[in-house]
Formats: sequence, structure tokens, C-alpha cells
Amino acid sequence: MNSAATVWWQAGTIYQIYPRSFQDSNGDGVGDLAGIIGRLPYLRQLGIDAIWLSPIFPSPMADFGYDISDYLGIDPLFGSPADFDALVVAAHDLGLKLILDLVPNHTSDQHPWFIESRASRHNPKRDWYIWRDPKPDGSAPTNWMSEFGGSAWQYHEPTQQYYYHAFLDRQPDLNWRNPAVRAAIYDVMRFWMRRGVDGFRVDVIWHLIKDDEFRDNPANPGYGVGRPPHESVLPLYSTDRPEALDVVAEMRRVVDEFDDRVLIGEVYLPVERLVAYYGRDLSGAHLPFNFALLSAPWNAAQIGEMIAHYEAALPLGAWPNWVLGNHDRPRIASRVGEAQARVAAMLLLTLRGTPTLYYGDELGMKQLAIPPDRVRDPFEKNVPGLGVGRDGCRTPMQWGATERAGFSTGEPWLPLAEDYLTQNASTLAADPHSILSLYVQLIDLRRRSPELIFGNYRPVATSGSLLAYQRAYDGQTLLIVLNLGADPASLHVEAGEILLGTQLDRRHENVSGALELRGDEGVIVRLRIEPAS
Repeated sequence: MNSAATVWWQAGTIYQIYPRSFQDSNGDGVGDLAGIIGRLPYLRQLGIDAIWLSPIFPSPMADFGYDISDYLGIDPLFGSPADFDALVVAAHDLGLKLILDLVPNHTSDQHPWFIESRASRHNPKRDWYIWRDPKPDGSAPTNWMSEFGGSAWQYHEPTQQYYYHAFLDRQPDLNWRNPAVRAAIYDVMRFWMRRGVDGFRVDVIWHLIKDDEFRDNPANPGYGVGRPPHESVLPLYSTDRPEALDVVAEMRRVVDEFDDRVLIGEVYLPVERLVAYYGRDLSGAHLPFNFALLSAPWNAAQIGEMIAHYEAALPLGAWPNWVLGNHDRPRIASRVGEAQARVAAMLLLTLRGTPTLYYGDELGMKQLAIPPDRVRDPFEKNVPGLGVGRDGCRTPMQWGATERAGFSTGEPWLPLAEDYLTQNASTLAADPHSILSLYVQLIDLRRRSPELIFGNYRPVATSGSLLAYQRAYDGQTLLIVLNLGADPASLHVEAGEILLGTQLDRRHENVSGALELRGDEGVIVRLRIEPAS
């Protein structure tokens, strides 16, 4: 891929905002669109190129917006349609793209479609959802499990059938085998793109099609005590059906009706299945999200193998991507530690492909233990004690050392971390050696370095705690060396100059021979090509 053919979603950095937790403008303790508009200058200064918003549509909030009751509106909690239009204009004026979270697998049980569907077996919208008769003994049609615990089938007494819900019983799954459902969602996509949206992140895209024979899922032989209940079966027939790829290709064709848009898919699958979502001849998602770093053991050898495995599996011409954090998984600073969070930042922003950054990770925000009386996440409430709660990575953005961290003048919907007095955007922006300053410089270096955008990926042989690789393009080579351990380590380098280090104290340092790294340190080196004698 050359620079002339590269588009914004390849060259840019994507930043995920969880709107409830970013900035509250009206004192109700919940973030909103006006708050996001007010913080756009911060995002421009950070250097990101695109904002991905978690759902902002009208919703009863059973799963905080992932249960949509109107695909064409804005929930009053977040503002008005006029606020949304103002956000689009303000973002575009600053050169920022705007990506919406599309949730097509299921709706709220309060959506007019489902209200019609459950009205009777003969309602025209009945087949818009997945309804099945009970087994002869009255039990659920299959053994399919809800991701949030318990059976995925809910009995509806008035019509004496079960409906399917992969998540909460208040989130009934749409029937994507019905052409009318597909057409309706595709019209939703067109509606928002006409309003200026630059693309979509499609929620649980691998769930869209279910087995048409409704076969039971096989038992999971690796299931053990303490694991979430839904893992007791392997979702062979309830997810990742071959026909899902046809749906993704249709979505892509809708996106391609508009210029310069992107289609991103949420896919939690092994790499071999993940890459299938690029589609035949790359006709599927532009970016099937690669979540490998979210669960990878923080070990140099294993991460190196994981990167190589992913690179080898990519279809010819497919554009890679990497994700370090999101609204469903524990914060990176808590997973790998405060010191290694800097190394993780350098990894994310120097690997080949598009990086997605989760709000607050640039501040080193940590996973917060939520007191039982403050838990909001329905997953944690349904299966308490298993450590699956997601509230801890959704706490309010820490803007300053002022009351309530500058997030709100009211009581925040989730508690604030106690470290906000020091670990906040204002304080860190004033510190030239902070993790925020590191993110700013990494994003800037990536933007300015063709090697980091267009360059190929070449692993470098190392041992111990070192992970090293080269990014080479047009005769220029950058060497990235990351120490994933706490002890010093070294790597032989013929000759080069350090462009950036994770401690922000080694710029322009010349290296020749042994490149010495402190514990928990990473560096980016521009290699010098010595002229032939």
C-alpha cells in the first residue's frame, strides 16, 4: 500500500468516547454531547483523527445505550438532534471524523418494532425477531446461553412462544434472515451518513446470523468453576455463522454508497475467524477489530508470536488494526501496571495498522473497584462475584484537580478514582514527561513518519523481556525496542538515533553497539544506513 492510496482511517488514530463518562455540561452527573463539543480542542491537541462514540440513541438504558428504542433519534440524556448536528460540524471543523456505534443485532424491548412483534403471532413484524415454540416439555427451544447469564430464551406468555436474546431479556435479537430487517437497518445507516457521520463501529457483528436449524450448542470441555455461565457451551450455532459474512458485505455496500466512510466490526473470535470478516476480496468490514492485545499475557515472546500470527493471517491487502482498551475490558494501566502502560502506548502506536485508543488511557486511568451499592453494570448484577463487571473501566474522565475532577458539577453516575487529584488531564498536560505528553508525542510521530503508517513489519530476534521490530518504508527504517520487564536489558544496534523514548528523556541520543534500556522502557530508533565503502 502506498501513501497515495491511504485514507483517513488507515493513517489516523481513532479515539473511543464513552459518552456517559466523558464530560457533563448540565450537572446531571452524566456526560453529554455538549460536553464532548466543549472538549474537542483537547482531542485536537492530543492529535487523534477520529472519534468513535458509544451509543447515544434513545434507550431505556438497561445496558446503557446498547438497548436502542429508536435508531433515528438522540436520547435526551445526551442532548438533542441539534446538539448532534452541532457536534458533527464542530468535529469536522477541527479536522476530526465522527464514527457512530451501530447496534443492529438487537433492539430494546421498548422499540416499536418489538412492541408490534410481541403483539401477536400474526403481526407483520413478528418475523422481525426470533420466535420459537417451546420444546414438548415447555422448556426453551435450544440450550443457547445469554452472554449476561442464564438462558438466551425468554418465554412470552401471551403468545406462548420464546424469543431469543443473546444479551439481556430486554434486548431481543433481530432476525437478520428477514430481508425487511436488513433493509430497515441499512436505511438507518444511510440516515446517519447523510447527517455527516463518517462511519460505523458495528456492535457484535459476528452474532447477526443464527443457525437456521436451531441446533443445540456443544458443551465446552474446558469450562471450569468461576467462569461466566455462558462459557459452559461453545457458541457454534448461535454466533459466527457463514451467512454473517454476506450481511457484512451488504453493510459495506451501503457504506460505499457514500464517499470516504469506514465500516468497523466488533469481532471477538480467534484470528483465523476474525480475518474472514474482511470479506471475500476485501468486500467486508474495512477494520474487523483486532482485540488480541486486550487479553494477551504481557510477555515479550508471546506478544511477538501473537503479532506474527495476526500479520500472517491477514488477507492480501487487508489493513491491520490494534486495540489496547475499550468499554468492556479492564484498563490497560491496571492490567500491566503504571510503568508498563507507557510501553503499551508505544506498542499500540508503532504496530502496523490503525490504532484505537480508549478515553482516559492517555492519562493512565486505572480500573476502579466499584462498591457494591454503586454497581450499575447489568452483567455484574446478573453474575456477581466473577469479576466480569465493566463499570470499573467506564468511570468519569479525569479532567482536573477540581471538585469531581472537572467532569460534572453534580454527583457523577459512577464514582471517581481517588487519584484524580494528580492523574488528570490538566496536571499531566503541564508535565513534559507525563504519560499524556508521551501519547501526544507518539501520535505526532506516527503522523509524521511514513514508516509508521505505510511501512512493513519486520520482527527482530531478541531474548528475555525485549520485544523488537522494524518498520521500513522507502529506504528508511525505524527500530522499535520495548522492554516488557522491570530489569534493564540491551540489544545490539549498528547505528541510529533515538527519536522517542517512553520516559521522554532520550530524544536525539545516538546509539551504536549496545542499546541499553532501563526496566519498563521503550524507544524508537531511526537506523542509519552506512554508505558502502
